[in-house]
This record gives sequence, C-alpha cells and structure tokens, in this order.
Amino acid sequence: MRAIRVASAALLGVGALAFSAPAAVAAVDSNITPFGFSVMPSTIAAGGQVTLQLDRDSGGCTGSATVSSGVFDTITIPGNRSSAAAVVDWDAKPGAVYKVTFSCNGVSGSTELTIATGRTTPTTPLNPTLYPDRGVHAGEGGSLAGFDLKEIGLGAALIAGSVGAAYHFSRRRTGDDGA
Repeated sequence: MRAIRVASAALLGVGALAFSAPAAVAAVDSNITPFGFSVMPSTIAAGGQVTLQLDRDSGGCTGSATVSSGVFDTITIPGNRSSAAAVVDWDAKPGAVYKVTFSCNGVSGSTELTIATGRTTPTTPLNPTLYPDRGVHAGEGGSLAGFDLKEIGLGAALIAGSVGAAYHFSRRRTGDDGA
C-alpha cells in the first residue's frame, strides 16, 4: 500500500515539473546560420527587382556577403550595409522556384524565390544609396517580453510546495502500516 502512495506522489511531482517547464520546440533544419537573411518579395515576375536583406544585428555576418542564384547575377553586400537590390532575369521561367544562397564568413544559407506567371515592365535598378545602412530593429520577439520576477517566483514557490506536500504525504504513516 505504501509503495503505491510513494509512486503516485513521485509521478504527481514529476508531472507538475514537466507541465510547468517551458516547451522548447526546435525545427530540424539544415539551413541554420548565425545570421538572418531574406528575399523580398519572395514571389516576383521575371524582370522584377528583389531586395536581398541580411540581419547584421545578431553579429553572425560581420564582413561582406555574397548572394547568388540562377535567376540573377551574383551580388555582393558590403560589410557596412544590410541590403542590396537584384533584378531578376527576363528569361526566368514563370512558376519556377529558384534557390537563393547567402554566404558570409564561410557560412551559407539558402531560401527560395518563386517566379510569378506575369511579366513586369523593364526597370532600372534603384540607386544603392537609397537603402539604409542598417535594418529596422523591431525588438526581441517575445523572448524577454512579459518577463516578470513576481510570476516566476510564485510559480517556483507553487512547484516547491507541491513537491514538499507530495513528499510529506508519502512519508506520513497511518495505522494501516503496522507501526
């Protein structure tokens, strides 16, 4: 009888700890780099202009970066800039998906660029000085938002109390134990 109470108290304590721990879910992705990158827009017509964006705020890409694809010429983004423009080739196949590879400091990552089914009118590339030197720093993305020491302390106290109560009730003797 006592073993059942001890086992159930232990399972209750482990369950409380497991459900109170934050869930860490990581996607298995072989395309992880120490710097962020994107192509905007991700779908464009042949002959259109895309912006190649690097996230230099994380410090993963400190030097110049090269961006290559089968649908536009190789672009070099200098170390003091975080974006560049590229014009998609006119002979890009509508509906095709092209791989765009960003390389910096010996690390490479890639994303996809989809060619829309329409054609755009010819444009001249934008003046590179129109782009800002740094991208927008929009925040930490919720990792620190709402960090409240009172709530964390209360949660830790509740968990410690439930573990203590489970231990107390598992150690308590009754008249059925024969002691």
